[in-house]
Amino acid sequence: MKKGASICLLFLVLSGSAAGQSPIADAKLPTNVRQAKLESKLMGRSMPYRAILPVGYAKAATKRYPVIYLLHGLFGSHENWTTLTKLPSYAQNYAAIIVTPEGENGWYTDSPTKPPNRYEDYIIKELIPEIDAKYRTNATRGGRAIAGLSMGGYGALKYGVKYPEMFVLVGSFSGALGAANFSGGSGVMAAIFKSIDEAFGPAGSETRKNNDLFSLVREASAEKIKAFPFIYLDCGTEDFLFQNNREFVAVLNEKKVPHEFRELPGGHTWPYWEKQVVEFLRLSERFLNK
Repeated sequence: MKKGASICLLFLVLSGSAAGQSPIADAKLPTNVRQAKLESKLMGRSMPYRAILPVGYAKAATKRYPVIYLLHGLFGSHENWTTLTKLPSYAQNYAAIIVTPEGENGWYTDSPTKPPNRYEDYIIKELIPEIDAKYRTNATRGGRAIAGLSMGGYGALKYGVKYPEMFVLVGSFSGALGAANFSGGSGVMAAIFKSIDEAFGPAGSETRKNNDLFSLVREASAEKIKAFPFIYLDCGTEDFLFQNNREFVAVLNEKKVPHEFRELPGGHTWPYWEKQVVEFLRLSERFLNK
């Protein structure tokens, strides 16, 4: 990927976190949304998250529910999905717990430059066990899905590929799937590339190699590919990440990885992601065990 193209791609990651509709006032959260925090030993600080509970959760004292984790984008927060979309309302049509973790600007990766920033270990080793202990979850692979937008799309697909035993379904909306290979930039782009360098280290680092989503799929054995969760991904045809997504889909096709890719009108915006999260919820009905 050319340097100039990567700058355009990352610009869209930045603009996407704030683009689109105005946030829903969250002075009072919807009744099915819970604000919580986890005192993370790995991160060395309190990590907030939100959980959307299904209709009837309180009354169904013994029923267990599948969990869908939704990751936010760069310069976003765990609040985005519940304040920038009508997700709390959409969730009422599905018998699943939805969790929106805090990923800050860490690219859902354990940073080699800032040791306390262990976002991957935090979500996989602390947050998921916390949710399974605190809520009545179906704590099996068949009861767990993960998806995200932009930076979160990269994180969700990476977790699915690295930990296929944990997820039955993974999804990406406008994913920054080549993130581990992005580098360079100055001026107004400095903050974006700073987050990349802090998350992955310098170009050629072991962290970049170990978190390169393209390489993780290309180098996967046939046996591991059989164990992959089903991969759903989409990208707007007006999105600067569109070609990056097409390139990744070519790798999925080459390795014969089961997946669905949708090319749809739209850009790197919240109105686009709001439509796609509804599609992912519908898809989850086919894969998640009730």
